[in-house]
Amino acid sequence: MDLVEDVEIKVELLSRILRDSDSLIVAYSGGVDSSLLAYYARRVLGDKASIVIAVSPSLAQSELVAARAQAIQFDWNLIEIETDEMAKDEYRRNDAMRCYFCKATLFEDLEFLAQRLNICSIAYGANVDDLSDFRPGHKAAFEHKVLSPLQEAGLTKENIRTLAKQAGLPSWDRPQAACLASRLPTFVPVTVEALTQVDRAESFIRELGFKQVRVRHYLHEDKQQAKVEIEKSEMGRISLEPALWDVIAEKLRSLGYDDVILEPEGYKQGSANIMNRVDKVSEKQDLHHDLHKV
Repeated sequence: MDLVEDVEIKVELLSRILRDSDSLIVAYSGGVDSSLLAYYARRVLGDKASIVIAVSPSLAQSELVAARAQAIQFDWNLIEIETDEMAKDEYRRNDAMRCYFCKATLFEDLEFLAQRLNICSIAYGANVDDLSDFRPGHKAAFEHKVLSPLQEAGLTKENIRTLAKQAGLPSWDRPQAACLASRLPTFVPVTVEALTQVDRAESFIRELGFKQVRVRHYLHEDKQQAKVEIEKSEMGRISLEPALWDVIAEKLRSLGYDDVILEPEGYKQGSANIMNRVDKVSEKQDLHHDLHKV
């Protein structure tokens, strides 16, 4: 069986899974995974698929703008709700389970919306590759009986990007994104002010033409430190244009950062996470045990 035939089989399975749900809310973020899920949900279920995005301080404004534009392009009649995970002490504490409390808040709000709209199920864009990573949000999905059709159909990240490109989704090649709270190291409290600061800093750097950027937000004795990570393939611009870094550093200082540091190793997913490795492996094993019982 060649790769094309394999993906086609997965798409057929995905369509069957979606059809069996009868009516569905898709938790949409604008990322490629939830975008592809929204695309197929609307293709299979039509107006019985409601595409819903959660707006909160942890969602970058650029991500929201792109998500809205894509929804308009495909006539998804996007529904926007405001979630208030910031009201939870457990979320603001920013421990290893922050994502769990965020997703639990989202799914609670989507359950209320589903009841109000008389919709049978809720789904989100988890894929097969996510099973190999530590994702506390999956635990919340399991507890709230949220469907993961892409995962159930056996779709990998590579499959999803290929299908998204074929579908003409603008998000097909968007760099992997995470909520703004992921820029704060574990146990640095999440605040609206910090999230806004990070969002403005990253937006400015992207406006300079950089595609994959993270501004890690550290606190050191009442001082705020920004550690800037840029995709390795784009780091050469800093060497070729030394004045460019001066512009970035000056802007970030104007946003309130006392120290601005360029990470020489470039962008690395999850580098702000200082969670104990043993705890991480333990949580991951427990989570996989739960997910495999679905």
